Amino acid sequence: LTSGLFLILHLAPPIWSYNTPTHQTTTKMMKIVAALCILASASAFAPAQSSQKSVALNALIDESFGISVETGSKCPPLGREILKDAGPEGIKWFQNAEIKHGRVAMFAFVGYCVQSNVHWPWPRKLDGSPFPSTDLSPPEQWAALPIESKHQILTLIGFLEVYSELASSLSTEEGQAHYMKGGKPGAFPAFGSAIPHPVPFNLFDPFGFSKNKSEEAKASGLVKEINNGRLAMLGLFGFLTEQTIPGSVPLLTGIVKPYEGALIAGKEFTFF
Repeated sequence: LTSGLFLILHLAPPIWSYNTPTHQTTTKMMKIVAALCILASASAFAPAQSSQKSVALNALIDESFGISVETGSKCPPLGREILKDAGPEGIKWFQNAEIKHGRVAMFAFVGYCVQSNVHWPWPRKLDGSPFPSTDLSPPEQWAALPIESKHQILTLIGFLEVYSELASSLSTEEGQAHYMKGGKPGAFPAFGSAIPHPVPFNLFDPFGFSKNKSEEAKASGLVKEINNGRLAMLGLFGFLTEQTIPGSVPLLTGIVKPYEGALIAGKEFTFF
């Protein structure tokens, strides 16, 4: 608006230079006034549009991450700060990542508890070598596996990761939209004609238990799954923390075996 006033003062001829405005002067003044009106209208609507976009983005963040009753169905402040510049597609990426890592953590938590107490009874190799003993902690059991076993596990995980990202781009009857393009975060694509050989079961819901459930039941199940996944991530980190820093988790002291190796960068955890 200030710029527009400057234009009027700068472009309009001084009042003392004429007594009666000419047609040319009047036309110029009318154009400047019209430009000012457009400028004022744009400045009035821009903040409103920006505010509406911000409200919609916050609503999407709460819908995607504020599912816990403990937080009043609102995304915690730290999460909101991280996600504020992510945009709708980025928010869906983070939501899918949380669901996926929650599922992995639930598998890992149960696996940690089971392999701390039992292992497969049959030999691990044709030469009769057994599976790592339960006298070892789970990280030590992993470190005791031969490199070939680790490569098999890594290859399977890599295949599932790549397939889950690319399958939505394939033209098949089982195709589904990518979770960042309107699809459902956490929905793993079905194994169908995208695989060159028959696959009897899908990774997600292999026995079809949730196939005929209502959308409300599925939404409720997803809330429970995400909350259990969050709890499993905390529980697994509790195990590993107590192992590497004995006494740091009092409830697990004397239950979890200590581990003196490096959990992340140690030689025992390399895949090569």
